[in-house]
Amino acid sequence: MNKAESQRVADYLELLGYQATLELQKADLVLLNTCVVRQSAEDKVIGTLGYLKGIKNSKPDLSVLVTGCFVDSDVKQLQKNFSHVNLFFKPGDYLELLDWAEKQGISVPGCKMGLPLTKSVLVSAFVPIIQGCNNFCSYCIVPYRRGREKSRPIDEIVCEVSELLKHGAKEVTLLGQNVNSYGHDLPVQPDLSDLLTELNNIDGLARIRFLTNHPKDMSQQLVKTVAYLDKVCKHIILPLQAGGNYVLEAMRRGYTVEQYLWLVGSIRNCIPEMALSTDVIVGFPGESEEQFMRTLAVLEEVRFDTVHVAAYSPRFGTIASREYEDDVPPELKKERLNRVEALQANIADEINSRLIGKEVEVLIEGKKGGKWYGRTRSNKLVFFKSGTNCLGRLMDVTITKASPWALQGEIVISDNRLEESRR
Repeated sequence: MNKAESQRVADYLELLGYQATLELQKADLVLLNTCVVRQSAEDKVIGTLGYLKGIKNSKPDLSVLVTGCFVDSDVKQLQKNFSHVNLFFKPGDYLELLDWAEKQGISVPGCKMGLPLTKSVLVSAFVPIIQGCNNFCSYCIVPYRRGREKSRPIDEIVCEVSELLKHGAKEVTLLGQNVNSYGHDLPVQPDLSDLLTELNNIDGLARIRFLTNHPKDMSQQLVKTVAYLDKVCKHIILPLQAGGNYVLEAMRRGYTVEQYLWLVGSIRNCIPEMALSTDVIVGFPGESEEQFMRTLAVLEEVRFDTVHVAAYSPRFGTIASREYEDDVPPELKKERLNRVEALQANIADEINSRLIGKEVEVLIEGKKGGKWYGRTRSNKLVFFKSGTNCLGRLMDVTITKASPWALQGEIVISDNRLEESRR
């Protein structure tokens, strides 16, 4: 979400006549897009604002703008605490950015809000479809900073995706703090299945992804839709967070381990080739060794393709920070995090090794270290060498080497691919 919003803000600033610079001292305007999902992230924002205050003391004309989750409902208090900041605006509130620009005497051309404004579009583009969250998991600050769920209309999203395709995008990833809640707040209450079906009909769009899902809100209708639509990638991020019911209840996740495993089983029964990724938090208050071992047991049973693991840290203002003592020592959190990572590295290595010798379709996103790279429909990162320009192409690649984190391969040159590469 932050990447999508940063790109959109950069597009608007370019429209206003600004050009990006990598040298902070040369900047006339600095805009911070902030994340505060962890306390350490918020501390970094505050530290950066202090650093910018020092720069502005010697360069008074510098404009400092701040958006993202650091901007809470009490903007007046933020302005009081950080008086050197010219503008605080909420995530996605681009009208407020343009209003500020007009007040500075900057000419603001007419534009369609929410649509890309420049040609700085990647092969795989992010498209926010719903902001905010209504779930209030006990550890999470997002609902307090992003607010309640607010969906974008289907026709607006379809229009944006069509515009992205004109600028070179081949794949879109639909974003939301909880994409499964999409549409419930709109007049005719469409759902994510309806949106996916509309996007699947767009000519020129090769792939569709979406994240992040909530296990308690993911419907069987959505699973059937993913199975049916050819452009929707068979890869789902389904956060587990913990493998013990005691911890899940304390987290206010709204499901049990048994319900989660039933959902995983129903997905794999319907879509056997489905790749699953998940999120895990270790060291949540009250997590005993027994509770942690249950998390490891679920990871062993499900065998996810990818696991994103984080150690719990209290966030001021959340339910968990008020109601629970942070009673798991930092060194124990680190040890548990390392054990999850070690287990997952073995599982991912086994899963990826099965692809050696097989052909996979890869959408090429860029070049790094002399090799082209892209992702399979199951979200596997693949590297290969080629002397031709492969950017934005769908290439068949034979996997020759695998690791837990990436695959290496060689291009399969068929008659069709050869003709395409010549064009």
